[in-house]
Amino acid sequence: MKKIIFIFIITCFGMVWTYGQQRTVKGKVTDGKNPMEDVVVGILDKDGIITNTDQKGFYSLAAVPGDVLTFSFLGMLPIQIVVEDVTRILNVTMVPDINALDEVTVKGSRRLSQQAIEEQYNFRGNIIRTAFGYIDAERASGSIRFLQEKDIRSVNLGILELLQNRFPGVQVYGSTIGARDLSTTLASSTSRISGDDAAAENGTNDQSNNLAGNNPVTRSNRRSEGPAVFIRGFSSIQSPQPAIFDIDGQVFVDVPIWLDVNNIKRLAILNNLATTTQYGALGAGGVVVINTIAGNTAPKQVVDQARLRNNFYQGDALGGAKLRANWPTYKKELYASANLDEAKMVYQKYAPTYSNSPYFLMDAQAYFVEKGDNAYAEKVVADNGTLLEGNPVLLKALAYQYQAQGNHASANELYKEVFLLRPNYAQSYLDMANSYRDLGRAKQAAAIYARYEYLLQEGFMESDSITLAPMMDRDFNNLLALQRDAVLDGKKRKSVYVAEDSFKGTRLVFEWNDGEAEFDLQFVNPEGQYSLWKHSLADNEALIGREKDFGYNMTEELIDGSLPGTWQVNVRYHGNKSLTPTYLKATVYHNYGEVSQRKEVKVFKLTLKDVNQELFRVQTTKGIVMR
Repeated sequence: MKKIIFIFIITCFGMVWTYGQQRTVKGKVTDGKNPMEDVVVGILDKDGIITNTDQKGFYSLAAVPGDVLTFSFLGMLPIQIVVEDVTRILNVTMVPDINALDEVTVKGSRRLSQQAIEEQYNFRGNIIRTAFGYIDAERASGSIRFLQEKDIRSVNLGILELLQNRFPGVQVYGSTIGARDLSTTLASSTSRISGDDAAAENGTNDQSNNLAGNNPVTRSNRRSEGPAVFIRGFSSIQSPQPAIFDIDGQVFVDVPIWLDVNNIKRLAILNNLATTTQYGALGAGGVVVINTIAGNTAPKQVVDQARLRNNFYQGDALGGAKLRANWPTYKKELYASANLDEAKMVYQKYAPTYSNSPYFLMDAQAYFVEKGDNAYAEKVVADNGTLLEGNPVLLKALAYQYQAQGNHASANELYKEVFLLRPNYAQSYLDMANSYRDLGRAKQAAAIYARYEYLLQEGFMESDSITLAPMMDRDFNNLLALQRDAVLDGKKRKSVYVAEDSFKGTRLVFEWNDGEAEFDLQFVNPEGQYSLWKHSLADNEALIGREKDFGYNMTEELIDGSLPGTWQVNVRYHGNKSLTPTYLKATVYHNYGEVSQRKEVKVFKLTLKDVNQELFRVQTTKGIVMR
């Protein structure tokens, strides 16, 4: 116990130390071709800290990790970039701020149809069904907080107890038992509101909010006093208004004390104007949206997003010899060596020239492992290991290689170093947990997940409920589902709730070592159609901002059973705002969620920019990709 407390204290101090160091961030700003002069570079919310680019587009500014650098120029889209612990160089490309003009092509809307969102409901935990349709938190304005089925336990007596202390700022008054003793259930006292009455209740005569011609609002008998839920910050302190409840499309103004919490599939808190405006005046105090298991009407199968569009792959991705033609000279000579002795001579010839290059180190290490000389590969690392010290980006790149090579012990040691350097990054915990799992130490893996959950509950860290949290939940649940006996002892095995993962098939998890990396992933299905996932400031600035805020660089794709055959994964790399490579790790889980589950790790060094490159192919009896 003392050891755990000590590590936690060191972790906290490490966090303060990392975020207190000032450094000079510099780089060059261009429009993609030419340097841009007089671009205003500043720090968000720090007046007076500002500079301009010179004639050659260069700038230099003092900043600390956590600062947000802003780049602005008339006619160009403004850019915001969070400074990380390794940020030294940021070469920025600005793009025109295009308005809707007849002479130009305007970028299409990223908004999905209600049908498309519904099709993804069962496979993404950041979608909620409301009385006015589905809301996708990834595309909605403002933050939406979620509570998933797995987080709900039978020990919760009712909805009030479930909400108590679960969300910051949400205040709960009363208890379910007390409320039930004072009155009959609200279900027996509700009455339908006519269209006109509902419009009056919402402060409008427009009945367009009704779904399928039916107004979703149900009014229970008004209470003079009783249980209530308040969402802090939405209404004034002088006259707070309680939240209303939207349950499977029916809206209640009173707390639904009659609700069986064990029937809840998903719960969300809506507390900003953008997500509550359709409820009118009723929603001024915020909305608690509840989707029940019995009321879930979303389709259970994943839908192939590529097949919804007329986008056929043209076979333009480079691979094999064409990619090798772009290798550096030393790497070409290594792989052209007739034997290991000749390869060692090549390495020794180039070592002095590349003595300051960690990428030369990693290329050489990968070569000698591939050729079966693990001892010499470790000598390469030992001779040049100081190049990686204190740099989590480089340490993760080498850890990726170790994992792909099956050297899980060495990978674990590197992830420990990254954890100490980045204790405030959520992915540090996920990396450590998965690394212990690779070593067959399921208990230690579960302990890391438990530590992360504790930090979230105590407010030491925050969770990204949109992207990262569902992935971490899936990993932890998969661990418990497949290795429960290794994690728990005796009677505890039966007491731990394990949510059933509705997905079975092939799971692809992508991670990258550099938070500034920009690229497009292309997924080509067996029929030759493709879908794209874009990771760039121009296409997905909000996502990259969340990654920096919460500390992670990863995404997942699920291949379900609608289209069996060979899938191809390609990448178009746009760079990482410096001249260094980015390492992309792809973990392929075959038969995910089954007893026969197995995984393989692939690592790719990305250097060639703005060219479609083939990464790998996967043969599956299951079908499509979906986030």
